[in-house]
Amino acid sequence: MKTYIRYTAIFGLLAVLSSSCSEKIEPKPLTYSQLLTGTEKKAWVLSSLTIIDEKDPFELPGNQVLDPCELDDQFVFYANEEKKMEYSNGATKCRTTEPEILITDVWQLTNANATLEIGIPRIFGGFKLPFVIKTLTENSLVLEYYFGDIDASYRFSFTSSSK
Repeated sequence: MKTYIRYTAIFGLLAVLSSSCSEKIEPKPLTYSQLLTGTEKKAWVLSSLTIIDEKDPFELPGNQVLDPCELDDQFVFYANEEKKMEYSNGATKCRTTEPEILITDVWQLTNANATLEIGIPRIFGGFKLPFVIKTLTENSLVLEYYFGDIDASYRFSFTSSSK
C-alpha cells in the first residue's frame, strides 16, 4: 500500500511539474474591434448602399450615392483607448479649401448586439446612429440602419482601403 501511495504521489508531482513548464498555445481570434481598426488604425471607403424596404429592395453603387469627389473619402478607425475616428478627404477634394480631415469623432462598439455607433457625414449629416454589423472581415464591412417606423433599412457596404 505504501508503494502505491508513493507512486501516486510521484506521478502527481511529475504531472504538476510537467504541466507548469509547458505553455499551452491557444488561438486568439480577432475581435470586432480588431477587424475594424487593425493594430493601429484602419481606413474604410463606402462602396455601395442598399435601400431595403418590404416592397422593393435596390442597391446603389457608391458613385450614385456620393459625388465623384467623395468616392475616395475614408472612415479611419483608430485602435486607441479614445476610440478615435476620422472622416478624411481622399486624394480628390470637393473644394480646394477643404481640410484633409473633415470630421474627428469617436466610435462605439457594442459586442453584445454587434452595434457600431458612428456618423456618416455625407448621408446623415454626421449624426451618430446605431448601425448593426451585418458582416465584418479583414476587407469588408457591412452596416445596416433600421427605420422601425417605416419598416425599411439602409445597408452600407465598405471596403478596407488599408491593411
